[in-house]
Amino acid sequence: MMVRMAGWGEVDQSSHLGLSLTADAPPVPERSSLAALERLSAWELERAVLPRLRDPAGAEEVRLPARCESAPLARRLVLSVLQSWGLHHLLEIGELLTAELVANAVRHTGGRTIGLKLQRRPGWLKVEVRDSSRALPCLIVAEPSLTEYGRGLTVVDALADRWGADLLPRGKGVWFELKVRERA
Repeated sequence: MMVRMAGWGEVDQSSHLGLSLTADAPPVPERSSLAALERLSAWELERAVLPRLRDPAGAEEVRLPARCESAPLARRLVLSVLQSWGLHHLLEIGELLTAELVANAVRHTGGRTIGLKLQRRPGWLKVEVRDSSRALPCLIVAEPSLTEYGRGLTVVDALADRWGADLLPRGKGVWFELKVRERA
């Protein structure tokens, strides 16, 4: 596992929900209104944040409530973004690895929100999940017969081309990267 420090800014300040970017999307509350964010349905939240995630430069993250319902939402968001970027060959693996990182963030960190960020640069796709905990993830070799948990990062380690965790001033970001086959 690669662990490195990053200067991406603070988790709580790196993203704001702001107003939605499309006229038909529901307004997204300011980040200071977590209660309003939590009242949005998964469908409303998806419609509101998807336009920001589709930016290939990946300058922004989107905040999602740290609850079980955010895992399928994050998977749908990643699938939609990858389809819009023409990365159809990465749909299945991108969805699976995103689900693992989001599940870990929701299950193990205890924060009220998580951040999701996608970046595309020549030859690479990066998906990052941020949370408020500074406890770094551990790759655990679990006995198959003893537990149904503890294999998430093993899956990420086996399938991602690269992955790691960045400590941030207020939390961490856990990410994976996949090689992108560029069309000639």
